[in-house]
Amino acid sequence: MGLCRERLVPLVLLLQAQVCWPPCAASDPCPPRLGEAEVTLEAASTELQPGPAVFAGCPGQQATLPGIGNDDFSVLAQGTVQERKGAEVSPLKRILRRHKREWVVPPISVPENSKGPFPQRLYQLKSSKDRGTKIFYSVTGSGVDSPPEGIFSIEKETGWLLLNKPLDREKIAKYELFSHAVSENGASVENPMNISVIVTDQNDHKPKFTQDVFRGSVLEGVLPGTSVMQVTATDEDDAITTYNGVIAYTIHSQEPKDPYDLMFTVHRSTGTISVISSGLDREKIPEYTLTIHATDLDGEGSSATAVAIVEILDTNDNAPVFVPHKYEAQVPENQVGQEVKRLTVTDLDAPDSPAWRATYRIVGGDEAGHFTITTDPESNQGVLTTRKGLDFEAQSQHTLYIEVTNEVPFVVKLPTSTATVVVHVEDVNEAPVFVPPSKVIEAQEGISVGETVCIYTAQDPDKEGQQISYHILRDPAGWLAVDPDSGQVTAAGSLDREDERFVKNNVYEVMVLATDNGSPPATGTGTLLLTLTDINDHGPLPEPRHITICNQSPVPQVLNITDKDLSPHSSPFQAQLTHDSDIHWMAEVNEKGDTVALSLKKFLKQDTYDVYLSLSDLGNKEQLTVIRATVCDCHGHVDACPERWKGSFVFPILGAILALLFLLLVLLLLVRRKRKVKEPLLLPEDDTRDNVFYYGEEGGGEEDQDYDITQLHRGLEARPEVVLRNDVAPTFIPTPVYRPRPANPDEISNFISENLKAANTDPTAPPYDSLLVFDYEGSGSDAASLSSLTSSASDLDQDYNYLNEWGARFKKLADMYGGGDDQD
Repeated sequence: MGLCRERLVPLVLLLQAQVCWPPCAASDPCPPRLGEAEVTLEAASTELQPGPAVFAGCPGQQATLPGIGNDDFSVLAQGTVQERKGAEVSPLKRILRRHKREWVVPPISVPENSKGPFPQRLYQLKSSKDRGTKIFYSVTGSGVDSPPEGIFSIEKETGWLLLNKPLDREKIAKYELFSHAVSENGASVENPMNISVIVTDQNDHKPKFTQDVFRGSVLEGVLPGTSVMQVTATDEDDAITTYNGVIAYTIHSQEPKDPYDLMFTVHRSTGTISVISSGLDREKIPEYTLTIHATDLDGEGSSATAVAIVEILDTNDNAPVFVPHKYEAQVPENQVGQEVKRLTVTDLDAPDSPAWRATYRIVGGDEAGHFTITTDPESNQGVLTTRKGLDFEAQSQHTLYIEVTNEVPFVVKLPTSTATVVVHVEDVNEAPVFVPPSKVIEAQEGISVGETVCIYTAQDPDKEGQQISYHILRDPAGWLAVDPDSGQVTAAGSLDREDERFVKNNVYEVMVLATDNGSPPATGTGTLLLTLTDINDHGPLPEPRHITICNQSPVPQVLNITDKDLSPHSSPFQAQLTHDSDIHWMAEVNEKGDTVALSLKKFLKQDTYDVYLSLSDLGNKEQLTVIRATVCDCHGHVDACPERWKGSFVFPILGAILALLFLLLVLLLLVRRKRKVKEPLLLPEDDTRDNVFYYGEEGGGEEDQDYDITQLHRGLEARPEVVLRNDVAPTFIPTPVYRPRPANPDEISNFISENLKAANTDPTAPPYDSLLVFDYEGSGSDAASLSSLTSSASDLDQDYNYLNEWGARFKKLADMYGGGDDQD
């Protein structure tokens, strides 16, 4: 290297090495690894020229020259070794030797389903650092210490990688392991290295169809090449790098084999079934059954079988045909919607399909449009009915031609079927027909009863002459009558154009009935429209008929005038006031003559008044109307009278009540004064006569029946004058009649006066003046003194002093029987 540089011949660089370890899997990327190559540089001179260094290996790996100083050489792109400037090369031959490096493992391919024996050696790991040092090897990863565990292991000292059981590519196609190398003291001598174990495929699985039965459909009559359906099978074996999973499809059999043995074909790779022959006819063969095989190894291996059912769909390739082709029917005349006949067809196409459902059309014999035909959705029959009523007298027989097709067009040109229907019209008794059916006439309202309005008759369509009678079928107001034989219509009541209940737009509608004498009788109706002309039979009327007006500075009340009559029996109108209403009121008609203004011209107190307003129309038809006018105490305009104070009628009633109370008070004072001056009920104390009072019943005891009781009643003739009391209501004096309360407040005063007089003479009103009747025994009595009775002797031992405690009324008795001192 220290020699002077001289110009030398080109130095040829020969690279005699390959940096790649066979075998390399084309499908796997090259893992990062180290590689060494021996590069021999032969120099015949002191100057080196660039030369190629060829590397055969994995693309993308960079080549270097580790045995030569980086200052002398460099490796360029595409493996070219170049001398750096200033490099000195010895003229002697320098040999760069390759150092073998074994800590690199290429992908290991292992076939699946190996039979052993196990464990089976796969590859021996070797570290370059095992010189003078004992190395221990280990391996980790899926299949070793992670699920599925125990598939791989390694001999610790030799480095042999072992397979412990068969592999299954369909479960795991590739295992990634990591190898480790450590010294005796446990120190790592190599970096962990990746080991890829690729499981190679064997044809250990048969193809499987995705379903046992495949169903498809195709229209009948389609051209060859039409796709029908696709069948699919799968194979778990490898179909990428081997043919183990490559499936080929074939048709093994076809049932039935008509019209040809091979009506269908299947694509070998895709499984698409197509039509290969023409002649598919649903009416002959509606369905084909194909047996399909799927074989792996591209048709050379194991097979699976499935069934493909091809349904042939219907097309409208068959025309409907009438069965039979000729029909006859009987139809009564004048029947609308009458079923005439049902027509039957046959069709070979699929039932209830558009190619089977029939469509009928009348193609001849019905120029007047008397008939129509429809399809029965249930039976597919054609139902012929009458669209108009048939007339036996006009045409007794109809011959119809009817064509039938389908709902969808024919796919091929086919002849259509036609049927003939002969319809015989039966004669029936037809109803009379009014001419015209609706008759309009003019009639004046108010015509006399019995006056002719019009003549309205009907005609019999039957050829045989029949007698027709007439009747009124509908006459809302009962204004008309009809002669049953001639059909003459006369007035049966007063026609009133203004009667809005029956007349609409001046037209009164009546329905007339005509009946023939056929068997059975037939009836027809006609409508009579009477346009009523107007007469001046209604006078004008004002609206409204109730007004409210102020009695001070009143605003005129405008009334609208209406007249049910038409011009010239209506406006302009005239107005005048009658029955002395013009004294306080004034009526003025406007210029058009259709309103009247009613106003107050003299003061009236607040009240309700009747105003007599007479209105006349242009035809001098006069109408008197009473207007109810409410006059209010107000100024100007008013809608309703203000309410009066409700206390105005209270004062008279209150005054009457006070007067009545005052009179009652005076009466009480007079009665009280009279009580003070009347004789006391008890005798004076100095009157020591024994007195017996009559209490209504006196009879002797069981031992006192031998005296004359009449002697006790003789004293009544000598009794003192009547003494009145005010604490008991008498029962022998009749009660006076009181006047009921009047409805008119003005009579309240008389009511109070009269009832006050009645109350003053009423002994039943408190305070009561009563006559208490007792038997008086005094002077002149024939009876002996009661003190002589023996009963008094028995009372000598009695103590009557307690009578003193009973009050003044019993003081006399206490003095008589109490044993007090006699003051005489």
